[in-house]
Amino acid sequence: MNKKIFITGTDTEIGKTLVSTTLMSALRKMKHRVSGFKPIAAGCEYHNGVWGNEDALALQQAANVELSYQDVNPYALPIPSSPHIAAQAEGINIDVQALNRALLKHSASAEITIIEGAGGWRVPISEQGFLSDWVRQEKIPVIVVVGVRLGCLNHALLTYESIKKDGVKLLGWVANCVDPEFNDIDDNIAFLEQHLPIPLLGVIPYLRHEQLSSLEQYLDLALLTESLDLIP
Repeated sequence: MNKKIFITGTDTEIGKTLVSTTLMSALRKMKHRVSGFKPIAAGCEYHNGVWGNEDALALQQAANVELSYQDVNPYALPIPSSPHIAAQAEGINIDVQALNRALLKHSASAEITIIEGAGGWRVPISEQGFLSDWVRQEKIPVIVVVGVRLGCLNHALLTYESIKKDGVKLLGWVANCVDPEFNDIDDNIAFLEQHLPIPLLGVIPYLRHEQLSSLEQYLDLALLTESLDLIP
């Protein structure tokens, strides 16, 4: 049985990949077989005849099951833009059935698959559709990454309200301190703990690149385990 968790964020560039790979590391240490899935990546580089995305590569490297890059990232789009714009530029229609086919390969290999979204919850993948539609249809529970900086309270509350309105299970949220100059970190986290009726699974402080190791120490592993038990 494969359990799936979708990682969304309050914005783009707020640490979804960091949190995803940290969760994967923690789950590996808990002796789970873990895979990482980046359905759509907009912003890729061309190497050895294929387009690849650094976030998707990080997820592939953080896994302890072997899957091809194509299965980790079915849609690798060159332009760093909204997925629907990046896909249009390449003459591509994003087909959710292709996402499901790739996800089946994860289900066959891993106990838990961490799925990283693109941008925020309501990111469009076509003129009419959103990636959140696919998450809702597949009934994949969600963890929200809150980039703790000025404006995060509004973004976090609106993201929570939108996910709840879609009828998707929320497992919890992770605070990722992305702005070293922001002085109100503790007050903002305390406010969100009061107003988000879901578990705070961890607080990741602002860290320099050379400090980005053993980040699972910042997660509440007991709460994470309880969250896993909520996934059918």
